[in-house]
Amino acid sequence: MRHVLSNPISDIQMEFAVLRVPFFLEPHYDESKPFIESNRDRLIKKWGGKKGWEQQKNRHDLKGRGEAAGIPHFNLDRLASNSMASHRLIQHVGKRYGLDISEALYDRLNVYYFVEGHALNDKPRLASVAAESISQSLAKNNNNTSQALMSEKEILEFLNGNEGRLEIENALRALNQLGVHGIPKFIVEGSTVIDGAAGPDTFVRIFREIEQRGKVEGTAIFKDILGVDEETLSRGSYSRESLLMEDAS
Repeated sequence: MRHVLSNPISDIQMEFAVLRVPFFLEPHYDESKPFIESNRDRLIKKWGGKKGWEQQKNRHDLKGRGEAAGIPHFNLDRLASNSMASHRLIQHVGKRYGLDISEALYDRLNVYYFVEGHALNDKPRLASVAAESISQSLAKNNNNTSQALMSEKEILEFLNGNEGRLEIENALRALNQLGVHGIPKFIVEGSTVIDGAAGPDTFVRIFREIEQRGKVEGTAIFKDILGVDEETLSRGSYSRESLLMEDAS
């Protein structure tokens, strides 16, 4: 996205709306516990021992893919947990403040989990980090919203509740029906499915085709399932202007 937005080839001003669809790597994890195990232990068990895990790392170039995504160091001992609460929060923030704010929170939680190693179901810690992220993002965007800022206490109450659970469960059922059993996966224009192993050139080619066409064909197929309205989707997540503001800061 960044390359296409920064290097336009037409007069069409491209913008992107990213809708995060929840997926559970370990759906059986106990939701009542802050964490279950370290990710290192989880993966060693999953791949039948240390040797199998090392083979998987090398086969999928996980370190290289992490560096390409802006994560130079994965904390292998990060705390793995149930992620229902964090998925619910991401969706709620997107609908309340806009997809640009939920994307900023998503990026912050990637660092929180993959780098800092904290559990996504550690609700007090998650509420504190989320409150700070939302506040900073709204301030950067000059708080262009009629919605009041969520306090840390309000976020914690949300995490301890059930709002948004049904939408997450419906999305998981839809993924299963579509035959999506692993991540990452990307669906562009509601029809083009791109596997996470695809390189940047694949995405650039598809985005350039849309840019040359001058219009989007299709829509986000999960927006109704997740309860995201058309106005929120149309405001988008990323634009050339937003990237320039990000670079300037």
